[in-house]
Amino acid sequence: MLSVLRVHLPSDIPIVGCELTPYVLLRRPDQTVTTDDVFEFAPLEGHFLRYKWYRIQSDKKVAVCSIHPSEQATLQCLGCVKANIPVAKSYHCSPKCFSNAWQHHRVLHDRAASAVNENGNEEEELFGRFNSSGSAASLSGSASTPSLTNGSVPLYPAAVTQRSGGETWFEVGRNKRYTPTADDIGHVLKFECAVVDSETKLPVGHANTILTSRVIPAPSPSPRGLIPVNGADLMGHLDSDGRVSSSGTFTVLSYNILSDAYATNDIYSYCPSWALSWPYRRQNLLREIVGYRADIVCLQEVQNDHYEEFFAPELDKHGYLGLYKRKTNEVYIGNTNTIDGCATFFRRDRFSHVKKYEVEFNKAAQSWTDSQLPSAQKKTALNRLFKDNVALIMVLEAKFSNQGVDNPGKRQLLCVANTHVNVHQDLKDVKLWQVHTLLKGLEKIAASADIPMLVCGDFNSAPGSAPHSLLAMGKVDPLHPDLAADPLGILRPNSKLVHQLPLVSAYSSFARMGVGLSLGQQKRRLDPTTNEPLFTNCTRDFIGTLDYIFYTDIWVVASADSLTVESLLELLDEESLRKDTALPSPEWSSDHIALLAEFRCTPRGRR
Repeated sequence: MLSVLRVHLPSDIPIVGCELTPYVLLRRPDQTVTTDDVFEFAPLEGHFLRYKWYRIQSDKKVAVCSIHPSEQATLQCLGCVKANIPVAKSYHCSPKCFSNAWQHHRVLHDRAASAVNENGNEEEELFGRFNSSGSAASLSGSASTPSLTNGSVPLYPAAVTQRSGGETWFEVGRNKRYTPTADDIGHVLKFECAVVDSETKLPVGHANTILTSRVIPAPSPSPRGLIPVNGADLMGHLDSDGRVSSSGTFTVLSYNILSDAYATNDIYSYCPSWALSWPYRRQNLLREIVGYRADIVCLQEVQNDHYEEFFAPELDKHGYLGLYKRKTNEVYIGNTNTIDGCATFFRRDRFSHVKKYEVEFNKAAQSWTDSQLPSAQKKTALNRLFKDNVALIMVLEAKFSNQGVDNPGKRQLLCVANTHVNVHQDLKDVKLWQVHTLLKGLEKIAASADIPMLVCGDFNSAPGSAPHSLLAMGKVDPLHPDLAADPLGILRPNSKLVHQLPLVSAYSSFARMGVGLSLGQQKRRLDPTTNEPLFTNCTRDFIGTLDYIFYTDIWVVASADSLTVESLLELLDEESLRKDTALPSPEWSSDHIALLAEFRCTPRGRR
């Protein structure tokens, strides 16, 4: 007969918005062991599995700390209550916790006040999470009976199944998977798995059960605002249909989301295991990405299976169409489904896809060695150059126009490059060669299409490095120390390390433009030597800038339509990440921070 051998939950702490998927090990009637479901519509020898989820509500009220969600709250911020900030964000576990978090916490008050002034009840938009209304989160333990909405089964009313010793059990789901809601915060969940007779519909033997710890709210950082680069002391906001309020502009996001294959407890031991788990991180990343409402989204370290099974379908729901380029696998020896790559999404109502180019640096390396090296040296050279890195280049056509009455029929095209350059710090020659190879390919596209360009990604190169100099200055000083190590001669002659694309780093606009309180704060978060952010990557072992958004600048290009920066997503400082953490953290689910720029495309002849 069908029997359940083991029931296990992979995560110790259930989190609002993060799906719980129990591991259920079965023994079939033929004595084989499996984890496959046995459904009522396809029973095995007259038996199937029935799943139920319960919320155990105690008469004792429980609130959890908004900063340390695994801790019980002991005090509440009355300022949050007065400002109508979602109640879950008002709790703290100790006076020290509240004091340490005040600099971060105060921003919630300021944003809530500003949102009410500008948009009425906008705080729901700013602070809402995973389609849950934070302000409606029930922490009272009252015996409410909400309708069941989890799983793929039809809706039906919840039922009180037991009350004993001051506890009430509410049935909240009849599916193997369950996603905790705001109503579950502070409560224990119970999962029940039973073998059921398909004729009588009655359980056979004892049900297997497992209890979770208390459900915690998903931690959320303070929203990052858009800072106009013209010096106005106003934070930008997003309009109701998901775009920046200014007409005729578009926004571009670049974000290394940290592949699950690299997010190990050994590397990021300081991050709680539940916050490092992919079920949690994927929902937190999706919320963050969707919250930015960018018109174009360039992601790096997107696993092949995660693109197909999660990001593509989920972002499609929000109006995005995506293209993906997986890394090559000459070096990688693991499961090909978990190889990461670059994914670029764009809003279907703002852009249409015209053309796609793929850059495989391994192919470029093979071509170079075939033409430049004798056979005896090729293997050694390819071992150094083969790193599986790629770039994804797309040509898009805007569905909005800045052309005006003078040239109403002209197509407004845009080229967007998305790449992730080799990470190894002892291979500076390979990094520079990959960037140079990408730029040469972009030059060919620019020569044939004469269109503005964006170059986004994780270049694994600090400001002032040779790759950064090549991107930002169009050349590399022959005496640059990064040129010292070139065992293959791939960088010689150094005079070839040039390009003609008039690229400028978007975030350097903070240093070059305007005055004002907000701009002043952002300028203090820039390196005064390079005018780049002080960091875009922050772990316990490293803090520095590796990510950039480059664009063709109006002031230095004379032929093609050109781009100007209108506003930038505010940078984080180390205080924003709190004193006791690095990235990733429960609030921020990657070791990188997202960069976002708002651009205006200026047609030739209208400058």
